[in-house]
Amino acid sequence: MSHAFSRPVATFAFALLLAAKITFPQPLAAQSARDTLAGPDATSTLLDADAAPAQAPFSRGLQGWKSDLAERTGLDFGLDYNLLGYAASSSLGDDTAAAGTFRLFGKWDLVGRDGPDTGGLVFKFEHRHALDGVPPADFGTELGYAGLVSSVFNDQGWRTTHLYWEQSFANGRGIFAGGWLDTTDFVDVFALASPWSGFSNLAFQTGSGTIGGLPDGALGAMVGGFLDDNYYAVASVVDANADATDIFDGFDTLFSEGETFKSLELGWTSAAEALFLDNAHLTFWQIDDRTASGAKGGHGVAFSYTKAIDNTWLPFIRGGWADGGGSLYEASLSAGVGYTESPGKRLTAIGLNWNRPNSGTFGAGLDEQFALEVFSRWQVAEGFEITPSIQIIRNPALNPDKDTVSLFGLRLRGVF
Repeated sequence: MSHAFSRPVATFAFALLLAAKITFPQPLAAQSARDTLAGPDATSTLLDADAAPAQAPFSRGLQGWKSDLAERTGLDFGLDYNLLGYAASSSLGDDTAAAGTFRLFGKWDLVGRDGPDTGGLVFKFEHRHALDGVPPADFGTELGYAGLVSSVFNDQGWRTTHLYWEQSFANGRGIFAGGWLDTTDFVDVFALASPWSGFSNLAFQTGSGTIGGLPDGALGAMVGGFLDDNYYAVASVVDANADATDIFDGFDTLFSEGETFKSLELGWTSAAEALFLDNAHLTFWQIDDRTASGAKGGHGVAFSYTKAIDNTWLPFIRGGWADGGGSLYEASLSAGVGYTESPGKRLTAIGLNWNRPNSGTFGAGLDEQFALEVFSRWQVAEGFEITPSIQIIRNPALNPDKDTVSLFGLRLRGVF
């Protein structure tokens, strides 16, 4: 990166970091593993965050009605709409991308509502649609980047991300979920990993880009819980051929093909309520060969360490290694920090990633890449968030004629 280019980038990143005083995603008020082990995009976490005073929806009357409904029937739900747009400094094709997503999500507690071992139905239905030609999830290829600058804003149309039974057990210390699951809810979870409210680049999300598959809308099961006050474990087996746009096909693909994605995570935290703030964990995964698509199987390991400082700073170091499996990267390492001083309102974070593209996914002989991402999430009104961001990609492996590509993003979320 040239000196003339690096100075304004550094200035922009530093200004964002100082200007915003924001909040980490907070699965902190949980009383059981059912909530505590839920990642920032899990339905229970979304419902808790959107019900907080700082996130009150546009209609307080609607929120009151929803609260009464949940109290009477156990049914709690939410709706939101999300937009993401990008403009790139240069590209091999389109230099802009935009997409939107409508989401309806909720949980219906049907068993043990007054006790620690609650059971109920969890659901999340989405409509994902491109707004400007190439959706952000496909924009990395346009830039010559071997990776995903956005992992969820695509053009799939209607899809079912969650539809499963969730059950607490062992006096709230354990949790079981069976049905159509999103593995990113419980695999290598990280407080700033949400593509809807945190980092957009997959290099800073689940597995730092080294976990192959990461099925969602996937038929299967997970079980997890606290082994004592500090140590926990989570394991899962799901359909490796999952298609969230046609979930019932999962009966055929899982039971006929028997090709699965499996994970085991072992972790430590200073306290259950700080699980994703003071955390160290190892995540082991394996995915089978997928006959229909011709994708090869593989395995790998990811690691993560975060430590909250004064409830304001969240430094992190994360990474992983993969042998095949269709992952983006054979090796990846990310480090950075989040900053907050106004819980529920603002969040700023900066991250730097190094990665080596997976030769089985992109071909052999590609250069190593670097990616910088800075974002600042602001709650500008009740139920409305705005997140400007910048990504700097150094040595885009699929565009060897370009040293650096800049990507300017704007993400919006409205809660109803």
